[in-house]
Amino acid sequence: MSDYDYIIVGAGSAGCVLANRLGEDPGTRILVLEAGGDDRSLIVRMPAALTMPMNTKRFNWGLSTEPEPHLDGRRVNLPRGKGLGGSSSINGMCWVRGNPMDYELWAARGATGWGWRSVLPYFQRLENASDPGDLRGRDGPIHVTRGSEANPLFTAFVEAGVQAGYARSANMNDRQHEGFGPMEMNVDNGVRCSAARAYLRPAMARGNVRVVTYAQATRILFDGTRATGIEYRHNGQLKTATAGREVIVSSGSIMSPALLKRSGIGNPEELKEAGITPKHTLPGVGENLMDHLEVYVQQACTQPITLFSAQSPLSKAKIGLEWLLTRGGLGASNHFEAGAHIRSRAGISYPDLQMHFLPIAISYDGNTLAEGHGYQVHVGPKRSKSRGWVRLDPANPDGPPKVRFNYMSHPDDWTEMRAAIRFTREVFAQAAFAPYRDEELAPGPDAQSDDALDAFIKEKVESAYHPCGTCRMGTDPLAVVDPDCRVHGLEALRVVDSSIMPQATAGDLNAPTLMLAERAADLIRGRDPMVIDDAPLPVDPEWKTRQRSQEISLDLATSGGTDESFFDLG
Repeated sequence: MSDYDYIIVGAGSAGCVLANRLGEDPGTRILVLEAGGDDRSLIVRMPAALTMPMNTKRFNWGLSTEPEPHLDGRRVNLPRGKGLGGSSSINGMCWVRGNPMDYELWAARGATGWGWRSVLPYFQRLENASDPGDLRGRDGPIHVTRGSEANPLFTAFVEAGVQAGYARSANMNDRQHEGFGPMEMNVDNGVRCSAARAYLRPAMARGNVRVVTYAQATRILFDGTRATGIEYRHNGQLKTATAGREVIVSSGSIMSPALLKRSGIGNPEELKEAGITPKHTLPGVGENLMDHLEVYVQQACTQPITLFSAQSPLSKAKIGLEWLLTRGGLGASNHFEAGAHIRSRAGISYPDLQMHFLPIAISYDGNTLAEGHGYQVHVGPKRSKSRGWVRLDPANPDGPPKVRFNYMSHPDDWTEMRAAIRFTREVFAQAAFAPYRDEELAPGPDAQSDDALDAFIKEKVESAYHPCGTCRMGTDPLAVVDPDCRVHGLEALRVVDSSIMPQATAGDLNAPTLMLAERAADLIRGRDPMVIDDAPLPVDPEWKTRQRSQEISLDLATSGGTDESFFDLG
């Protein structure tokens, strides 16, 4: 077949959701084009093996940034999911909705209709959460669970945060996001619950959704200003498919703007430089690139209770065998079982720093392991003011695009990153860690001054792999899509993925991306979007004058309104 109602470009997190929800109408014909292959693999399914698919050519596009000028010219690793499920098949499975205030900020920045009371019902629709809480979903396709938290270091981390004066959160995905508490993961009975497993395969089973793998979209086809289909390369041949209703681009924050540009949509001067005839001027395409950047603070452990014991080949084999036989044991967890959301300073209305605690001292990609037992926190700002771009390579416009985040280009990012390190050290110094605490491994006891911390940050800072914002939603001249996800000035063309986020959320991005696609599916189908009244906005009532508190109000009075000035981003 070549004629469809909808063509979805990309079988990543958002594309899988859209294929399922749009395909609920049995009379609707849908084509999903995926540039990668199948995701069926034990290393994808096993949660503890998360660094393995992230480091393979089969499941990762293997991108890296252009030299980052504020990191002494370092190229930073940029894994992007390749194959069914996209990055949901290679990510860390950390399930974080984000702070309710994130979505109020989205609405304040022009994403009308995307406030907390409007997105909460879609989080509920997609979740099948095992943890108690009256704001959670129970019947959705994404299974959300907590780890066993059997390692005493998880308890020590939460208790140390409370001892340091922060709030305790029973569950950061329910009524109270701010504070220290357990983390959740999208894992179902010990198996990664990716978007492909939860959404795409059930959609394919209905018979009206066709998925073509190893199909690289080359350009969007138009009749005037109306998108009519896709040209794509498959098995060495150029093919076309037509869409009677809409073309939906869901290729992610790097590849979605690249496809728009290859189709003549973007900044005319950039397009001409790449040899592409401009068709529609949208200067914001590929701009506004954001990410979460993190460093690790590592502490040696006095007791042999960390995951360092599990790193030998024999131990890994035993863990893998237990998981194969029972879907349990250490192989069934991503091991990010505790975390925190805090504020970097007084005058910040809601958390802008996130901590992921891990009972081992190791780099995020798993390639650098400390020489002994240790534990660590990955920590960094969640609302960085640095902005980057995605641009075509003029020498090879059909190849991988050039990506530069301009990491740490805003002075506030340095202030917040230093604060993140110092607050983590303060937590590690609490009495709860006394039975386990040995010397600091990183940044190390000699790194105390701002200059010393800055040198460490430049050398060791890592991406948390959360790019977003390159096809930003809004109504101003630099916005790419409107609040209904339609590309400004064009017909029958939408972008639905993390690229349309007006602002990165305060936490990992996979859950918000799935939510975004759930709500977009209703918009595409012409349904009235859901709204829920019981949608509290939690905040420290004294946020203007203090950095931390154990008292988080759940009935925020927004007498001053929730325009951008209310959020006071510093």
